[in-house]
Amino acid sequence: MWIGRITIIVALIIAIIVNWKDILDIGGTGGFIFIQKYSGYISPAIFAVFILGFFWKRTTSKAAIAGIIGGVGLMVLFDRYLPGIAGNNTFLYTAYDNGQGIFQIPFLISMGWVFISTIMLMVIISLLDVKGGKEANALVVDSTMFKVSPRILTLIVIILGILLALYIKFW
Repeated sequence: MWIGRITIIVALIIAIIVNWKDILDIGGTGGFIFIQKYSGYISPAIFAVFILGFFWKRTTSKAAIAGIIGGVGLMVLFDRYLPGIAGNNTFLYTAYDNGQGIFQIPFLISMGWVFISTIMLMVIISLLDVKGGKEANALVVDSTMFKVSPRILTLIVIILGILLALYIKFW
């Protein structure tokens, strides 16, 4: 109990300090935009790793690690530095003034380009990471991996039936 109470007090103190003079600059855009923008630093890379890892069996663990690190780095580049380096209006994006004289690329456009770039990075690394004609860390999928016991199948059917009944009742 004491650890929980101390954690809450410390979290409140940190929140007050951070928000006292709007250090994170949330006041101008609002909390929702802030959360979406900064969760966008990691989500394109994670989505790219998930999609390639799930649907392309040649994806390697080295490519996944490079995808996460590269994706976050690219998002920082797009969000903070690219308008100053490449200009405000290119064939990839249009950066807009944020009201403080700083040009920024809309974060959803940045997330899209980072996702595409991360996919390309991971494909290149996976294709280069081949040893002896075999993928270095490819997952061998066997159909027996997806079989469930009759007991588990019964539980799945019961849970789906309960969910269906709840949807029918409360929809």
